[in-house]
Amino acid sequence: MKKIQMVDLKGQYEGIKTEVNEAIAEILDSSAFINGPHVHAFQNELEEYLNVKHVIPCANGTDALQICMMGLGLQPGDEVITADFTFAATVEVIGLLQLTPVLVDVEPDTFNIDVSAIEKAITPKTRAIVPVHLFGQCANMDDIMELAKKHDLYVIEDNAQAIGGSYYSKDGSKQKAGTIGHVGATSFFPSKNLGCYGDGGAIFTNDDDLAHTIRGIVNHGMYKRYYHDVVGVNSRLDSIQAAVLRAKLPKLDFYNQKRWEAASKYSKAFKGQEHIVVPRISCGCDTEKSICDCHVFHQYTLRITNGKRDGLVQHLNDNNVPCGVYYPVPLHKQKAYADERYVEEDFPVTNQLVNEVISLPMHTELDNEQIDFMTNLVIDFVNK
Repeated sequence: MKKIQMVDLKGQYEGIKTEVNEAIAEILDSSAFINGPHVHAFQNELEEYLNVKHVIPCANGTDALQICMMGLGLQPGDEVITADFTFAATVEVIGLLQLTPVLVDVEPDTFNIDVSAIEKAITPKTRAIVPVHLFGQCANMDDIMELAKKHDLYVIEDNAQAIGGSYYSKDGSKQKAGTIGHVGATSFFPSKNLGCYGDGGAIFTNDDDLAHTIRGIVNHGMYKRYYHDVVGVNSRLDSIQAAVLRAKLPKLDFYNQKRWEAASKYSKAFKGQEHIVVPRISCGCDTEKSICDCHVFHQYTLRITNGKRDGLVQHLNDNNVPCGVYYPVPLHKQKAYADERYVEEDFPVTNQLVNEVISLPMHTELDNEQIDFMTNLVIDFVNK
């Protein structure tokens, strides 16, 4: 059996090696390292893929979130509602801009932000909602957009984990994740479904004026060289990373399909296990019977409900199987973001999830032998 890896980037690279190497050699030859032809080509290709008017590449996903908030003109003291159960980057940028983070609970089965908790948290100071499309599927964007419209709020989609996924609205329409709200942000960190070989990110919007503002912000506030019209940052996607992304983008749907197939095999193996809760697909698809782009499985995350999660982590590691706990500490309990405003009774789901979740290896190169080995290890340990 091949060595099991949490993410097998080397195996994926073998399938695109020639085009990646040739593109990098071309960039080295031309020395067009910043804002070169590959950056502009990737921007155009991603706009077409997402069916969105504007893609603005930037240096990383955290910058993308911060620049979205800067572009919308959020001011110190403005409240921004987001999920308690997510990676810290989402709330980190709120703090950096001296905005006020308002953390709320999530749903127990999708792990995405709870719309009823958002509604309870809205105050006259609320200016924006940041739904995180956690682990590869969209939050409930129908209800979030309706709530935002009712209260005149911005919606900033944190799409770092769901690139290529789609959201199926109640009216039957379909949109790509990250293109539904006023603006969306994504990360091209190497382990993402669409990842480069360093850091990278992008911002999506259909708003022409907002796109114009953001294009200045990412480049020191310049629209014309050495003329600074807005306060900006230095956040640009370099040409080599764009070239890698151009090689991967045409294969993104295939990569996501392979992840769905791996998730299907996992879920089928765990079916009927009393203490193992498999991921729920919010659009109603069954991973055993269909292939859908409503969940792109950036992570395959189980809940272990009999108190054996930590022991399972150790057991898998002892058998050379990597795994992850995303996330072991809620944001409201992190030293950097603790606040007397938060009371534990408001976070029952998050406080439970941090003790139950475990993510198994998920990538495009998983094979049946590896999945069988891992699922048997999990089942045997949880049931002993």
